[in-house]
Amino acid sequence: MTAGPRERLIDGAIDLVREHGVHGAGLAALLDRSRASRNSLYQHFPFGKGELVEAATVVAGERMSAVIAKVTATGEPAQWLSALTGWWRIGLEASGYRAGCPIVGAALAESEPAVQAAAAAAFADWTRRLAHALAGTGMPVERAESLAGFVVSALEGAIIQSRALKSTRPLDDLETTLAPLLRESNRREHPAGSRSDG
Repeated sequence: MTAGPRERLIDGAIDLVREHGVHGAGLAALLDRSRASRNSLYQHFPFGKGELVEAATVVAGERMSAVIAKVTATGEPAQWLSALTGWWRIGLEASGYRAGCPIVGAALAESEPAVQAAAAAAFADWTRRLAHALAGTGMPVERAESLAGFVVSALEGAIIQSRALKSTRPLDDLETTLAPLLRESNRREHPAGSRSDG
C-alpha cells in the first residue's frame, strides 16, 4: 500500500530529525524529503512544522516501543540488550552513521515544548516497557525501573557516540559492560534450580 501525504510527511520528518535534529530539519527539506506540497503540510498539520515534528516524534517513539516489545517477548535480559544494540548497529552502519535516534533530536528542541514533551513521553514508555519486562523475570519493581532507565540512557549515549566516532565501538562497549550486569541480576533473582519453566 502506497503511503499517503500524511505518512510521507511523518516519515520524512523522522528521517530528517534523525540526521539533522529538529532545528536542522528545514521546512523546504521536509517537503522535499516527503515528496509533499506546502498545501499538504498545512492540510494535515495546520500549525505547521512544529505540529508535524511532534507527530513524527510520537510515531518514532511508538515504533521503537514495538521493537522493545518484540525483543523482550522471549529470552533473557542480556539477550534483549544484544538485540537492541544489534538493531542500532545495523541502522547506524546502513546510514553511514548519519542517522541517529530521532527522539534524541526531539529531546534537544528546547524551543519546541510540545516536541520535547513527546520525546520525554517516548523515553518514559521505553523505560516502562523494559522495567515491566525485567520485573517479569522476578526482579523487584524498584530495581527493574532503575535498571531499565539506565539501559535506555546508556543505549542513547552509545548511539550518539557511535555517530560522532563513525564506529559501533560504543555499542560494543555497552553490550560488553552491561550484559554481565543483566545476567548477574537475573541470576540473583533466579538462583540455579529455582526457576520454573512453567
